[in-house]
Amino acid sequence: MEHSGARLESQSFAATGGQFKDGPRGGAAGSGSSISDSVARGKEAIGTAANEAINSAGSDLQALRTDLNSLKETVAKFVSAAGSEAAKSAREVTSNVAGQVGDVANDLAGKGAEMASVASGHAKSFASELENMARRNPIGALAGAMVLGVLIGLMGRRS
Repeated sequence: MEHSGARLESQSFAATGGQFKDGPRGGAAGSGSSISDSVARGKEAIGTAANEAINSAGSDLQALRTDLNSLKETVAKFVSAAGSEAAKSAREVTSNVAGQVGDVANDLAGKGAEMASVASGHAKSFASELENMARRNPIGALAGAMVLGVLIGLMGRRS
């Protein structure tokens, strides 16, 4: 009986111009969209994580700037309460320190933005690589997704 089933499938393959149609067992179109959905969710999750990291870094830098500005104001008040000559030289020192603190804060902000940009770029390239891998080896991607699902299910049971 297997031979007649094989002939029927080869006839339907030839009749469709060399393209398989979905038979009674389901088809590759459903799994292809599932992989695409999984890859899209993965991209979205990575993008969300990158955006959260950028927002977190931005809020941390803003808090640092606020703290540094508060420190600068405290030092300025202390210096103005000192003596006249000591106050003058302390103001000069404070001004220099404030300038250096401002430069450091600007450097930190620049480095934080650069790190966030690099992290975002890595996340995008990782998502692109996942998508390309799923397109090159869809069965392997499905197997990996299944293994990952089983692991998550096992971890969920334990907690």
